[in-house]
Amino acid sequence: MNVVIVEDDINMRKSLEIALGDYNEFSVKSYKSATEALKKLSNDTDVIVTDINMPGMDGLEFIKELGGKYDVIIMTGNATLNRAIESVRLGVKDFLTKPFDIDTLATAIKRTSVITQKTKTKTPDTTTGIKSSNFLAASANLDKTLNIAKKAAQTDVSVMIMGESGVGKELFSRYIHENSKRKDSALMAINMAAIPENLLESELYGYEKGAFTDATATKKGLFELANGGTLFLDEIGEMPLNLQPKLLRAIQEREIVRVGASKPIKIDVRIVSATNANLEQKVANGEFREDLFYRLNTVPLKIPPLRERKDEIVDIANATLKRVCVEYELGKKEFSQEAIDELLNYDYPGNIRELISIVERAAILSEGSSISKEDLFIYAKK
Repeated sequence: MNVVIVEDDINMRKSLEIALGDYNEFSVKSYKSATEALKKLSNDTDVIVTDINMPGMDGLEFIKELGGKYDVIIMTGNATLNRAIESVRLGVKDFLTKPFDIDTLATAIKRTSVITQKTKTKTPDTTTGIKSSNFLAASANLDKTLNIAKKAAQTDVSVMIMGESGVGKELFSRYIHENSKRKDSALMAINMAAIPENLLESELYGYEKGAFTDATATKKGLFELANGGTLFLDEIGEMPLNLQPKLLRAIQEREIVRVGASKPIKIDVRIVSATNANLEQKVANGEFREDLFYRLNTVPLKIPPLRERKDEIVDIANATLKRVCVEYELGKKEFSQEAIDELLNYDYPGNIRELISIVERAAILSEGSSISKEDLFIYAKK
């Protein structure tokens, strides 16, 4: 089996190369950076073992560049929840926290190879050409939405993401950005419901020094920070009516004016917005400007709730369980068949966010290696 190690620490790199080389079934090469590895990787590579935190191109950027062509195991000395989740979304097969013994790594490599060989014997899914590795799982329903998102991403049109709370609207905004020509520029996000009305304008457009009492220095707003990239306006339905005309002007004229300034600043920003509200009803009620709605809703993207994507539940649950067990050093755990049945029979009013929460709690509180139906605490919610 051909294994590649990517690690900037020379002592760690050489130690792993020598130790893995002692296993007769491994042929090992190592590189000091992701950039070097990308130049020298061969098609016969079976598994790549890479650090996350490296100078220059880090591990997650490296995985994105690989494009799913190789099986990858991540290793890191300071694992965080977000990075673990992100690595799983990118298709990483395993996630090891330093320090680990060489037998643990060898086992992970062998396990990855076995899983891959089993996967290759399955009939390939040709329903869509989209790589949905940013997502914990995919279904036929989600693939339809991903197809629309991928097509929209190739343009600069505004996209309105609609769906219940917890379905993954922010993840879709990231997917659109990463599949667009703006992917190398910034993706900035703001939650309209989380910012007080008196601060929202300055957060979006920035302000000049002296614009108000506490404005001791000029500050750029999110439009300027996202220039050349994407601005994600979450919970757009909660934007105060009196601030909507300025947003409309920014979109139409492609320019903004900082608070306390008179000179406009040209901007080049792609707008993606999201809401769990019925904006058409808000327009009818006079709570949301009709002209702004149509500007934001060039491509509507409706994300189905998890109860309509049942075939994703087990994959999401297993990926989450694996990540939590690594993060909290819980050992290997798996769901009993009764627990899986319970997960599949629940409707998840909180969608993916609720499913992840259920699995995290069950993993932490359960005794032993098997998670039972009772460990899920779903029955109390029915």
